[in-house]
Amino acid sequence: MTTPENGRAGAPAGSARPRRSPGAGRFHSWRVAVRIARRDAWRARGRSLMVLAMIAVPVVGVSAADVTIRSSQLTRQQTITRDIGAADARLEDGEQGPQALQQSPQVDAIMPARRTDTGTVPADSRVVAVQDVDPKAAVPAGARFITDRTVRAGMLTKSGMADTEVRELNASDPLAAGITDLTRGRYATAPDEMIATNAFLEHSGLHVGSAVRAFGLDRAYRIVGAYDLPSRLGTDQLDALPGAFIDRYRAAREATGSDSGDTRQTSYLVKVAGGFTWDMVRSANARGVVVHSRTVMLRPPADSEVPLYRNPDFHRPPPSADHAALTAGATIGGMALLEVCLLAGPAFAVGARRSRRHLGLVAANGGDRRHIRAIVLSGGLVIGSVAAVTGTVLGLVLTLVLRTRLEEYAGSRFGGIVLRPAELLGAAGLAVLTGLIAAIVPAVNASRQNVLSALTGRRGTRKATRLLPVAGIVAVCLGAVIAVHGSVRSGSAYVVAGGSAIAELGLVALTPLIVGGFGRLGRWLALAPRLALRDAVRHRGRTAPAVAAVMAAVAGTVAIATYSASRHQQDQDAYIPRAPRGVLAISLPSREGRDLAAVRDSVEGVVPVREQAEVFRPSAGDRICDAYTSQPGCGSVEPVRPAANDCPATDPDAVREFSPSRFQALANDWRCKGDPATSAIVVEQGLVIGGPKVLQALGVKDPAARQALDHGKAVLFDRSLNSHGSLELRVTPDQSKTANTVKKLPAQVSSARAYGVKVLMSERAAESLGLKAVPLGAYFTTSRMPSAAEQQELKHDVTKLGIDAHVYLERGYTSRNSLIQAALAVFAGLVTIGAAGVATGLAQADAEADLRTLAAVGAPSRIRRTLSGLQCGAIAVMGVLLGTAAGILPAVALRRVDRQQALAIARQAAIDSPGAVHVNVPVVVPWMTLGMLLVLVPLGATLLAALITRSHRTLGRRAEA
Repeated sequence: MTTPENGRAGAPAGSARPRRSPGAGRFHSWRVAVRIARRDAWRARGRSLMVLAMIAVPVVGVSAADVTIRSSQLTRQQTITRDIGAADARLEDGEQGPQALQQSPQVDAIMPARRTDTGTVPADSRVVAVQDVDPKAAVPAGARFITDRTVRAGMLTKSGMADTEVRELNASDPLAAGITDLTRGRYATAPDEMIATNAFLEHSGLHVGSAVRAFGLDRAYRIVGAYDLPSRLGTDQLDALPGAFIDRYRAAREATGSDSGDTRQTSYLVKVAGGFTWDMVRSANARGVVVHSRTVMLRPPADSEVPLYRNPDFHRPPPSADHAALTAGATIGGMALLEVCLLAGPAFAVGARRSRRHLGLVAANGGDRRHIRAIVLSGGLVIGSVAAVTGTVLGLVLTLVLRTRLEEYAGSRFGGIVLRPAELLGAAGLAVLTGLIAAIVPAVNASRQNVLSALTGRRGTRKATRLLPVAGIVAVCLGAVIAVHGSVRSGSAYVVAGGSAIAELGLVALTPLIVGGFGRLGRWLALAPRLALRDAVRHRGRTAPAVAAVMAAVAGTVAIATYSASRHQQDQDAYIPRAPRGVLAISLPSREGRDLAAVRDSVEGVVPVREQAEVFRPSAGDRICDAYTSQPGCGSVEPVRPAANDCPATDPDAVREFSPSRFQALANDWRCKGDPATSAIVVEQGLVIGGPKVLQALGVKDPAARQALDHGKAVLFDRSLNSHGSLELRVTPDQSKTANTVKKLPAQVSSARAYGVKVLMSERAAESLGLKAVPLGAYFTTSRMPSAAEQQELKHDVTKLGIDAHVYLERGYTSRNSLIQAALAVFAGLVTIGAAGVATGLAQADAEADLRTLAAVGAPSRIRRTLSGLQCGAIAVMGVLLGTAAGILPAVALRRVDRQQALAIARQAAIDSPGAVHVNVPVVVPWMTLGMLLVLVPLGATLLAALITRSHRTLGRRAEA
């Protein structure tokens, strides 16, 4: 029986009741709370899946990125193996002539040994007197070695001819294991066999079993296998046995008087007992040989033992680290955590609001606030734990499925799937922590609700605190000041990230106040949107977190998109095109350019030519010589740059004394900008003779430039050559003699881009100076970009002519950043719609009684759907507007940091190599991305919410309200 004394059935009266420890009681209550939360999550599966997806998506991204990055990071051993295979070292010519060298252990720096004032070499260089640089001479006695040679050769393809790298390496030799990755067929075993990379087979239209032949060589080779270079997947390459191709090809080319090809000096893969030590490396350096030693790179010597590091002419570069990328990653991670918390919080609030009667029963039956908080927090714990496991597993599966695509995108094979348990557990723990943090506020609010109101379904009211807006204003101002200080004064990306995060949190705190400000716009709206906006303003407790979540998502997207677009523009500006996109250029540097007509016919027969413009070069003296020739009797023509147009940064000592503001002014000085562009046609000194068609081919639309040509003036595309409205040319009839004259020609300066052409003059102007116009080449504008097959066919046709012609097609700058920006916009759109959807669900939970009243008074059935859509749209609009304004600050501040770093690099470059100062760090606003966010995202959120909302009438008792 049960007695009042002991409270247990069947216990004798007066028996002692066993005591439970406080910890055991708390554990039991939490276990019950977890069971209740698990049952509630299963009962509301739709809402639980939505919250689980919100928390799991970042975990999927983080775990997939972690596995991908770690797998793509090769160990030092793997990097060395892909270069030298199983050998101990690779020996190659240092390309410094027959003199002693000094190299770093990792072979990232090479320079000639320092010489003293007397012309002798210090003793630590260990000079050995040799006549020629022969890497084989540095091979230790008794070592085994194989050769590795390459040459650029014109290989015939299915469509024509392609300039291809041909290698002579016995890839099946054990020393070469790891350099190539055979994917099909077998290695070459006979002199008439080759293996080809998969990239070459794809581009050439050939396959394993096809015969391939070099132009000018009558011997054919059969492709017996396909392979990849693990660190250069997109490389076009053929591989033959040593001695099977290069010597034959060079002999055939030399027999026809053609260029023998760009041949790299032979290197040797060496296997030596005990490894190739640092002493062996220094001995080889003394012979002018560079050594890639496995032993040295894995276990480098002390800096005191490296002569290069003691050379005063060597400036050791600082360790490279992309602080901006690291900071951006940390910022994205923090914003993602904040965003998920803000997104999941309203979702848990929805659950708590729908379960308020259930929680009220718990309180009515003796449960205190602690138990109610535990039940709601357990919901975050359960869903966060499931999201952690699901997200980690899906991230790993995603990496495995996309491995091949990721490797092709990076251009390098993974070293293997690398899993870091600590990092993956950290990502999973972050999901659990996110679930708990997101449930804190709903748990506290649920524990404070009145029991009677919870049981009857009535909603309580709470006064808004004034402390939160004040703290938000202080945080926004403080964060902005810190970010500006970091971008202008300290130049630290970490300070910028910290300031931006503080400002972001301040805006989150200000969101309820800002939402109230939006409510003043309702007087100018129609009835339905005015009701939706006023409902959102009236219930700021559920509206503000959703607006803050949308704001965080959009702010992160705008910041990343702005920074990405700016870097894209910077990279595009750094790319130096040699002609307008799609323009084909043919240059014939041989004298008189007599074969230009034949080349022109070949081009017009293959490429879709729209217009052509012939180009000439000026020649001085009686003898017409090839371009870039300084033989006796050959003249030269060069423009003279006035001394007043020289850049002040030509003196290294003066540059060291420049203040930062003075050097920044030099970066904006037109005299110091220079023009690093090179022309698609081999132009000597940037001087070109041509007519208006050349301007058209170069895309110059300056009417003044065309008029200048018609009036016999020179057109100056390089402003520094302008000497008071004229061009000065130094004409030397015979370069073997010092006699020269300076001639002047009226000139017109043009600010148009001329792609390496500095001066353009007409034939009449050249004749007035006593210069001859020698055919040099032609520009061809095309109606479309020529295909790869057409380029191969043209290469073949021009080569068949036996002419030393240079063919260049400007393909323009290519980047994938546009895809990144589109992906960011889509991501922000999905998050925004999700956040607005959560807020709409919460609004429906709160407004259920109001909607029943509307149905009872005869409101149309579509009013429920319309009101839900407009509520969702109002939240999306407010969040997008705030996020767009908040996302610009960190992007601009980070670009200011990049500019300061670029100025520091340019300053050191001006000291080391005086001349032009190039600093270009633009800030570009991605208007297309902003337009998608401002228009499409709210519109999509409104339509989606309207479509998924039930529109049938639901009658009920109004007494619940």
